[in-house]
Amino acid sequence: MINDTFYDIAIIGGGISSCVFSSFHLKNGYQGRIAIIENGRNLGGRASTRNSISNSGWQLNHGSPNFNICNSNNNQSLKTFIQELLDSKIIQSDPSDLIELYEDPRDPKKIISDFHKCKNYTSSSSMSDLSKNILNHNNLKNQVDFFFQTLIVKIKYENNLWILTSKNGYKFMTKFLVCSSNLILHKRSLDILKINQIPLRAAIPINNDKKIDKILNLLNKQEYVQRLTFLIYTKSNYCYKDNYKNRFRYFLLNNLLEEKFKFERIIFQQQINNKIGIVLHTRNKEFITEYFQCNNKKKFKNILLDKFNQIFDKNSYINKLIDYQDISIMIWRASQPSGLGIPENLQVCDKYNIAFCGDWFDLEGFGRIEGAILSALKLSYKISSLY
Repeated sequence: MINDTFYDIAIIGGGISSCVFSSFHLKNGYQGRIAIIENGRNLGGRASTRNSISNSGWQLNHGSPNFNICNSNNNQSLKTFIQELLDSKIIQSDPSDLIELYEDPRDPKKIISDFHKCKNYTSSSSMSDLSKNILNHNNLKNQVDFFFQTLIVKIKYENNLWILTSKNGYKFMTKFLVCSSNLILHKRSLDILKINQIPLRAAIPINNDKKIDKILNLLNKQEYVQRLTFLIYTKSNYCYKDNYKNRFRYFLLNNLLEEKFKFERIIFQQQINNKIGIVLHTRNKEFITEYFQCNNKKKFKNILLDKFNQIFDKNSYINKLIDYQDISIMIWRASQPSGLGIPENLQVCDKYNIAFCGDWFDLEGFGRIEGAILSALKLSYKISSLY
């Protein structure tokens, strides 16, 4: 095995929690080498941006378009961290319109959205750049190496070291393993990776460690919200009805409208080329199944167009969409956790030098970026005593 594959810490997953953990750990004086191993092409996870190859010049945030922080528990480290991001101009307050849509506007019932309560922020550039900029802010000595399009399918613990094997056969050795993605812990890995046993269970057999047994048992009771996002690239003549100038515009559909039209929210995004990109988010299982079973994708896109125009029929802000430049689809494999949150006391297993972070822990912000950030900050404090 070549020396370049040996690391002090290896992190599986390149989402927001991975980057916050690495950045904060480096800020606190960590001197070791870190590897971030990500199956996607870039950092960010669900906080990601589609830089279209076929549609040059477009950048569409097709995952989390912004993020919100409540911090009702007044966690000082989270408060300080967010202020540091603001001071460094990595993030900014989000001044965008948030408009709720109802089937009957005369009798609106307030839409409760976990994603748009409290204080809303957005990346000062793209959402993909958010993770990168957070990490680069403290990676001043280039202690972090990145491995993209690298899917870990097998892990083994041997002689106090973790050995990670990717789908293409590449191997990593590390003293300490951090899982920000929980794929190798969750039963969904069996279908996704085409394997017979959950990787962490294969590495650490049952009854070898109570913490690992517990986190695996609990995590496999956790459910996920499956999502698709449809990205509409409009033509240059498409515009708002009014003179709205902010970068983003958010429309939330109430339950009745979501049931009728199958979309949870619709995000408008002004581009550098002044065109307007539109991202339609759906979590409707029947609609998602319908998409996968549809053999005529062009017909399906026409269905999308028709639904869009019905939603905004006679709307005072949004024009009818007659034609478009392109429509692309993002299929989310790693999606929002729901239901059971994992107890914080299971974050670190010092017997096997393995730790976990992400929005899947039972912390404020569960299922959101706030939870991912908070878990990463907490983890950095917890493992500092192990070195």
